[in-house]
Amino acid sequence: MKQKPETTIHDIAKKLNISASTVSRALNDNPLISEATRNKIKKAAEEMGYRPNVMAANFRTKRTNTIGVIVPLINRHFFSSVISGIEDIAYQQGFAVTISQSNDNFEKEDKIAHTLFANRVDGLILSIAMETKTYDHLRLFSDRNIPLVFFDRVVDEIDAYKIVVDDFGAAYKATKHLIDQGRKHIAMIGGPLNLAIYKNRQDGYCKALKDAELEFDNLVVVNNSLNREDGVKAIEKLLKLPNKPDAIFCANDTTALSSIIHLQQKGYKVPDDIAIVGFSNEPFSEVVTPSISTIKQPGYEIGQKAAELIISQILKKEVKSGFETITMPTELVVRKSSVR
Repeated sequence: MKQKPETTIHDIAKKLNISASTVSRALNDNPLISEATRNKIKKAAEEMGYRPNVMAANFRTKRTNTIGVIVPLINRHFFSSVISGIEDIAYQQGFAVTISQSNDNFEKEDKIAHTLFANRVDGLILSIAMETKTYDHLRLFSDRNIPLVFFDRVVDEIDAYKIVVDDFGAAYKATKHLIDQGRKHIAMIGGPLNLAIYKNRQDGYCKALKDAELEFDNLVVVNNSLNREDGVKAIEKLLKLPNKPDAIFCANDTTALSSIIHLQQKGYKVPDDIAIVGFSNEPFSEVVTPSISTIKQPGYEIGQKAAELIISQILKKEVKSGFETITMPTELVVRKSSVR
């Protein structure tokens, strides 16, 4: 069957017996064309199945009106909240959003970044993978003045806007809360220290211990990739110690949950025997038994801010000189897992 050719503005002009330039102006809402004529042309375009030539428009504006977004894991509430904030602002400003997840894998992140670069996205918003330690795939963008905005897991080596939370302060608050509950031997399950957020969380934990004059015990600090399986391995390791911890600060809610489940399976009571505090305020943290004390992050607001910054750069609107690191507030949410 022969394919029907695409409808062009010349076809619409011929049908309405007007010039192609008038059709073009009407479809672009040029005020020089009367509203009645614009409506008539748009109705004919819809009836004839006209599709605007986006590629040609992009060639003229040198923009694709597309923003790339790379997150480690889409199924984490924090990252999905950020994406929601990005999309809401981008939609209002006429931008489409292309979303990809790296699965915390460097090679996948590298490939995604190259693909987005080849597809000429106007800017890139991302939180890097746990495995990422080199950044040439991101310098592709910065070296060509394609705007970048980092959030959560940022790259200090690249000059760009960065949006973070006060990880040090949040970890300090979480650890101090456990200390205030009378806990004396507090463990930490943290992330890889090549990422600033996990180093800052560990530093906050250490500072809270120091301020309370509690001894730092390297044996009760476990760093891993913070997935469910690693959470189980970490709690198993901690339970084998002669001097078991009486509380654990977990650098995310996933390991907090896996720790609670394993402790319950082994006959420990949470929080009576071992108290737990997580990080991120995943939706499940409120509904499990016991409910999990955690740190709440403003994911949606972070996404909104990231989109505003990237679009301002794309449109070359006036922004503050130089790039900032913007720190967003956190909140300690106290639930049953940490209170006797």
